[in-house]
Amino acid sequence: MKQYNIVFQPSGLRGKVLDNITILDAARQLGVSLESVCGGKGNCGKCKVRIEEGNFAKYKINSSISAVTTREEVNYRFLSKQQMKQNYLLACQTKIHGDVVVFIPEESRKGQQVVRKEATTRKIKLNPVIKKYYVELTAATLHDALGDHERLLAQLEKQYKLTGLVMDYPVLIKLQGIVRQGGWKVTVSVWKGQEIVGVEPGQVKKGYGFAVDIGTTTVAGYLCDLTTGEVLATEAIMNPQVAYGEDVMSRIGYATKEKNGLKKLNDAIIDGLNEIAAGAAKKAGIKRSDIIDMAVVGNTCIHHLFLNLPPQYLGKSPFTPAIHHSVNVKARDLGLKVAAGAYVHVLPNEAGFVGADNVGVLIAEEPYNQDEMLLIIDIGTNGELILGNRKKLLSSSCATGPAFEGAEIRHGMRASAGAIEKLKIDPKTKEVQFKVIGNDKWNTEDKNIGARGICGSGIFDAAAQMFLAGIFDKSGRFDMKVKSPRLRMGEKEPEFVIAWAKETAINQDIAIVQKDIRAIQLAKGAMYSGARIMMNRLGIDKVDRVILAGAFGSFIDKTSAAVIGLFPDCDRKMVYAVGNAAGDGARMALLNIDKRDEADYWAQRVEYVELTLEPNFNSIFTKALSFPH
Repeated sequence: MKQYNIVFQPSGLRGKVLDNITILDAARQLGVSLESVCGGKGNCGKCKVRIEEGNFAKYKINSSISAVTTREEVNYRFLSKQQMKQNYLLACQTKIHGDVVVFIPEESRKGQQVVRKEATTRKIKLNPVIKKYYVELTAATLHDALGDHERLLAQLEKQYKLTGLVMDYPVLIKLQGIVRQGGWKVTVSVWKGQEIVGVEPGQVKKGYGFAVDIGTTTVAGYLCDLTTGEVLATEAIMNPQVAYGEDVMSRIGYATKEKNGLKKLNDAIIDGLNEIAAGAAKKAGIKRSDIIDMAVVGNTCIHHLFLNLPPQYLGKSPFTPAIHHSVNVKARDLGLKVAAGAYVHVLPNEAGFVGADNVGVLIAEEPYNQDEMLLIIDIGTNGELILGNRKKLLSSSCATGPAFEGAEIRHGMRASAGAIEKLKIDPKTKEVQFKVIGNDKWNTEDKNIGARGICGSGIFDAAAQMFLAGIFDKSGRFDMKVKSPRLRMGEKEPEFVIAWAKETAINQDIAIVQKDIRAIQLAKGAMYSGARIMMNRLGIDKVDRVILAGAFGSFIDKTSAAVIGLFPDCDRKMVYAVGNAAGDGARMALLNIDKRDEADYWAQRVEYVELTLEPNFNSIFTKALSFPH
């Protein structure tokens, strides 16, 4: 019987399935979490999925709605006409007859992605771009019929010495009604001392801003009180653009080659931001329209897709971005549903593959104010590095690929419930102990632990522990002389079993295979090479501190990272994680206008190193493939 390739997004899980199988059954076979309260009878409508259209070169799949058949009468019961137009179907009622890419929306995911981008505690000096001014106006009369606009401007000048103000048009439209609603007493929100972007009835002391870190894989938003700096709510989701490619090059290709590709990618992230803004506002007990300012970071590709800028030149030498400097855009012009007059401040880019997210890390950690030699590593789908101190700063970007996030690992998965996140291997017996997300017990304590796969932190541990236990050598090659039932020859290559089928929820052994180790070698080798080449540029042999930035960096074991050779040797006490520093940088830019100027200044002064142009890159990279390096 015929078999077809199916890829589930945003988890990235994929495999071959038989002709005429339902998408729900395919999801079950591959261990994809998909809601189905009714067990596939078509009675609950919880298993909504979207069939993606287009050529997905990364997977060698040309996906189309024509690759499936469905029972339309059941779909009509649960799906709107708009959803039907967008290729939404019920997974339990849809059968596969060709290669297909299937996107599972957040609502249909049984075990939702754990997005670990909580706000960290940082001392941020408050000086927001938005200032609030309370004024009491003299009511208009037949003897004093001056326009409300002019009356307001005159009072702001008299009371606060504010001159030359302009008023945003949507604010002007509602001005008279708000003035009278407040009994001629209003609070005015002024942006940069130049523009009135909001008017509220009565005295309103609180103002709200939203800082957003748009990662390649995850998106996190931090709702902040602009008067206190407090983070009122954090909301995070998987980046909806994952459906169009797991890495930036895939998305550049999709935006460039597919019909309306850029629009689809832009719509996806705008919809996602509206979703998390609404969620954060609800948690904080405010309206989304109360958000009067935003600050956003993301890598250069994400930056372009968010601003609807064609990204094709980022994918071609010399990889030139449309703009390096920061930009201020009206939120409404981007389709963001916050306050009508709100601006979005997007931090500057450094280079084609070092974007505003890296600048966020830069202004959060301030290596330009340090004497010590700092190496800052932001680990994600792309690895971004900063090296230096107050004398000189270098940056670089390396394509680690999605291996660390599980996408190129046979049983790899994103960080969601059931993912193996921590493990250790007895060097003598080769027995494995592991923990999964959502369960504090080890597998030796909970016989029904139900592992579903292995996520990034677990992949780091697996590689380090397997190397220390002698399961593979410095070259990464499995040593088949090791005596253990866990080490065996699979159908095509050697594999080491991490979890037996009885310990899983997918009824099959979860193993690390030879190809997985090769993928890890390539990713960690790229990261190490970047650091080593920049060190050579600065003429140094060691670094004083290694800072692991990003949510991922907070959850990997630093000993495991050192064992596999992710970064140059450093005193273990001086290796530490700082959480989502890019998101912290976005918060700083939201809460302090001086940080925006600082970002623009330093983004232009960091020297970007294009690693592939270094004459000894291949030699350094080849050596970095060994364990540890």
